[in-house]
Amino acid sequence: MSKISIQPTNDFCPQTLFLYGTYDDQGKADFGLFCWFSYIWDGELGVMACIGGNKLTKENIHKRKVFSANLVTEALLPLADYLGNIPGHSPEKMKRSIETEMGRVLPVPILTASPVAFELEVKQFIPLQDGEVMLCAIRNVLQDESLAKNEGSSSEKLNAIAPVHTTCRHYYSWDGKDLGAWGEPMSKVGG
Repeated sequence: MSKISIQPTNDFCPQTLFLYGTYDDQGKADFGLFCWFSYIWDGELGVMACIGGNKLTKENIHKRKVFSANLVTEALLPLADYLGNIPGHSPEKMKRSIETEMGRVLPVPILTASPVAFELEVKQFIPLQDGEVMLCAIRNVLQDESLAKNEGSSSEKLNAIAPVHTTCRHYYSWDGKDLGAWGEPMSKVGG
Protein backbone atom coordinates (compact mmCIF):
# COMPACT_ATOMS: atom_id res chain seq x y z
CA MET A 1 0.00 0.00 0.00
CA SER A 2 1.47 3.33 -1.06
CA LYS A 3 1.38 6.18 1.47
CA ILE A 4 1.65 9.96 1.08
CA SER A 5 2.45 12.68 3.64
CA ILE A 6 -0.43 14.98 4.65
CA GLN A 7 -1.09 17.73 7.21
CA PRO A 8 -1.62 16.43 10.78
CA THR A 9 -5.09 14.93 11.22
CA ASN A 10 -6.80 12.18 13.18
CA ASP A 11 -9.19 11.30 10.35
CA PHE A 12 -9.74 7.56 10.07
CA CYS A 13 -8.82 7.07 13.74
CA PRO A 14 -12.27 6.88 15.37
CA GLN A 15 -12.65 7.91 18.99
CA THR A 16 -15.41 7.01 21.42
CA LEU A 17 -17.60 9.87 22.65
CA PHE A 18 -18.24 10.78 26.29
CA LEU A 19 -20.33 13.46 27.95
CA TYR A 20 -18.26 14.93 30.78
CA GLY A 21 -20.51 15.89 33.69
CA THR A 22 -19.78 18.56 36.30
CA TYR A 23 -21.71 20.74 38.71
CA ASP A 24 -21.57 24.52 38.37
CA ASP A 25 -21.34 27.03 41.23
CA GLN A 26 -25.13 26.85 41.77
CA GLY A 27 -25.08 23.05 41.98
CA LYS A 28 -26.67 22.56 38.55
CA ALA A 29 -25.46 19.75 36.30
CA ASP A 30 -23.54 20.72 33.17
CA PHE A 31 -22.42 18.35 30.42
CA GLY A 32 -19.97 18.80 27.56
CA LEU A 33 -19.23 16.42 24.68
CA PHE A 34 -15.66 15.19 24.32
CA CYS A 35 -13.72 12.42 22.58
CA TRP A 36 -10.15 13.07 23.80
CA PHE A 37 -10.36 10.22 26.29
CA SER A 38 -8.17 7.18 26.80
CA TYR A 39 -6.76 4.95 29.50
CA ILE A 40 -3.50 5.03 31.44
CA TRP A 41 -1.77 2.70 33.85
CA ASP A 42 -0.04 3.99 36.98
CA GLY A 43 -0.30 1.11 39.42
CA GLU A 44 -4.02 0.97 38.60
CA LEU A 45 -6.26 1.70 35.65
CA GLY A 46 -6.81 5.42 35.16
CA VAL A 47 -8.01 7.86 32.53
CA MET A 48 -6.41 10.67 30.59
CA ALA A 49 -8.78 13.28 29.24
CA CYS A 50 -8.10 16.45 27.30
CA ILE A 51 -10.17 19.59 26.87
CA GLY A 52 -9.09 22.26 24.41
CA GLY A 53 -9.98 25.93 24.61
CA ASN A 54 -12.01 27.71 27.26
CA LYS A 55 -15.08 25.76 28.32
CA LEU A 56 -17.41 25.79 31.31
CA THR A 57 -16.78 22.07 31.76
CA LYS A 58 -13.04 22.71 32.17
CA GLU A 59 -13.68 25.58 34.60
CA ASN A 60 -15.91 23.35 36.73
CA ILE A 61 -13.36 20.52 36.72
CA HIS A 62 -10.66 22.91 37.89
CA LYS A 63 -12.83 24.09 40.79
CA ARG A 64 -13.87 20.64 42.02
CA LYS A 65 -11.21 18.30 40.58
CA VAL A 66 -13.90 15.70 39.84
CA PHE A 67 -16.17 14.89 36.88
CA SER A 68 -18.08 12.04 35.29
CA ALA A 69 -17.49 10.58 31.84
CA ASN A 70 -20.74 9.12 30.46
CA LEU A 71 -20.55 6.86 27.40
CA VAL A 72 -22.52 8.23 24.44
CA THR A 73 -24.76 5.71 22.70
CA GLU A 74 -26.82 5.99 19.54
CA ALA A 75 -29.91 6.65 21.69
CA LEU A 76 -28.07 9.52 23.46
CA LEU A 77 -26.49 11.00 20.32
CA PRO A 78 -29.06 13.75 19.59
CA LEU A 79 -28.74 15.06 23.17
CA ALA A 80 -24.94 14.63 23.15
CA ASP A 81 -24.65 16.52 19.85
CA TYR A 82 -26.80 19.32 21.29
CA LEU A 83 -24.68 19.48 24.47
CA GLY A 84 -21.52 19.50 22.35
CA ASN A 85 -22.64 22.27 20.04
CA ILE A 86 -24.25 24.72 22.48
CA PRO A 87 -21.67 26.73 24.47
CA GLY A 88 -21.57 25.91 28.19
CA HIS A 89 -21.93 29.56 29.18
CA SER A 90 -25.20 29.83 27.22
CA PRO A 91 -28.04 30.20 29.77
CA GLU A 92 -30.30 28.05 27.56
CA LYS A 93 -27.98 25.03 27.32
CA MET A 94 -29.02 23.12 30.44
CA LYS A 95 -32.67 24.22 30.52
CA ARG A 96 -33.88 21.08 28.79
CA SER A 97 -34.95 18.10 30.82
CA ILE A 98 -32.04 15.71 31.31
CA GLU A 99 -32.42 12.82 33.74
CA THR A 100 -29.40 12.62 36.02
CA GLU A 101 -28.42 11.07 39.30
CA MET A 102 -25.58 11.70 41.74
CA GLY A 103 -22.43 9.62 41.49
CA ARG A 104 -22.15 6.86 44.10
CA VAL A 105 -18.62 7.78 45.22
CA LEU A 106 -17.96 11.34 43.98
CA PRO A 107 -20.22 14.42 43.83
CA VAL A 108 -20.64 14.29 40.04
CA PRO A 109 -23.74 14.18 37.82
CA ILE A 110 -24.37 10.89 36.04
CA LEU A 111 -26.59 10.61 32.95
CA THR A 112 -29.21 8.01 33.83
CA ALA A 113 -29.52 6.92 30.18
CA SER A 114 -25.81 6.19 29.71
CA PRO A 115 -24.99 2.48 30.16
CA VAL A 116 -21.44 3.18 31.41
CA ALA A 117 -20.24 6.12 33.48
CA PHE A 118 -16.90 6.78 35.15
CA GLU A 119 -16.56 8.84 38.32
CA LEU A 120 -13.17 10.53 37.92
CA GLU A 121 -10.87 12.44 40.25
CA VAL A 122 -8.19 14.58 38.62
CA LYS A 123 -4.77 13.74 40.04
CA GLN A 124 -2.73 15.97 37.72
CA PHE A 125 -3.36 18.78 35.24
CA ILE A 126 -0.89 19.11 32.36
CA PRO A 127 -1.36 22.50 30.68
CA LEU A 128 -0.81 22.75 26.94
CA GLN A 129 -0.77 25.74 24.59
CA ASP A 130 -4.55 25.72 23.97
CA GLY A 131 -5.72 22.74 25.96
CA GLU A 132 -5.11 20.68 29.02
CA VAL A 133 -4.58 17.00 29.72
CA MET A 134 -6.01 15.65 32.95
CA LEU A 135 -4.68 12.45 34.47
CA CYS A 136 -7.49 10.93 36.50
CA ALA A 137 -8.08 8.16 39.00
CA ILE A 138 -11.20 6.10 38.39
CA ARG A 139 -13.03 6.20 41.71
CA ASN A 140 -16.08 4.27 40.51
CA VAL A 141 -17.62 2.79 37.37
CA LEU A 142 -21.39 2.68 37.09
CA GLN A 143 -22.57 0.12 34.56
CA ASP A 144 -25.94 -1.24 33.55
CA GLU A 145 -26.55 -4.55 35.30
CA SER A 146 -27.15 -6.27 31.96
CA LEU A 147 -23.51 -5.64 31.00
CA ALA A 148 -22.20 -7.32 34.15
CA LYS A 149 -24.18 -10.52 33.63
CA ASN A 150 -22.39 -13.53 32.18
CA GLU A 151 -25.00 -13.75 29.43
CA GLY A 152 -23.94 -12.95 25.89
CA SER A 153 -20.57 -12.10 24.44
CA SER A 154 -18.78 -8.75 24.73
CA SER A 155 -19.54 -8.18 21.06
CA GLU A 156 -23.26 -8.75 21.63
CA LYS A 157 -23.24 -6.37 24.59
CA LEU A 158 -21.41 -3.66 22.60
CA ASN A 159 -23.92 -4.04 19.79
CA ALA A 160 -26.78 -3.76 22.30
CA ILE A 161 -25.54 -0.53 23.91
CA ALA A 162 -24.34 0.89 20.55
CA PRO A 163 -21.54 3.29 21.56
CA VAL A 164 -20.87 6.17 19.15
CA HIS A 165 -17.53 7.09 17.60
CA THR A 166 -16.41 10.20 15.77
CA THR A 167 -13.93 10.99 13.03
CA CYS A 168 -13.91 13.14 9.88
CA ARG A 169 -16.39 15.55 11.60
CA HIS A 170 -19.05 12.80 11.54
CA TYR A 171 -20.58 10.43 14.05
CA TYR A 172 -20.48 6.69 13.40
CA SER A 173 -22.20 3.67 14.90
CA TRP A 174 -20.27 0.82 16.47
CA ASP A 175 -20.54 -1.06 13.15
CA GLY A 176 -19.47 1.93 11.01
CA LYS A 177 -22.81 3.36 9.86
CA ASP A 178 -22.73 7.15 9.31
CA LEU A 179 -24.96 8.80 11.95
CA GLY A 180 -24.59 12.34 10.61
CA ALA A 181 -22.21 15.28 10.62
CA TRP A 182 -21.47 17.20 13.79
CA GLY A 183 -24.45 19.45 14.48
CA GLU A 184 -27.01 17.36 12.58
CA PRO A 185 -28.33 14.88 15.22
CA MET A 186 -29.21 17.72 17.63
CA SER A 187 -32.16 18.62 15.38
CA LYS A 188 -33.90 15.52 16.82
CA VAL A 189 -33.77 16.85 20.40
CA GLY A 190 -37.21 17.76 21.66
CA GLY A 191 -37.90 20.82 23.82
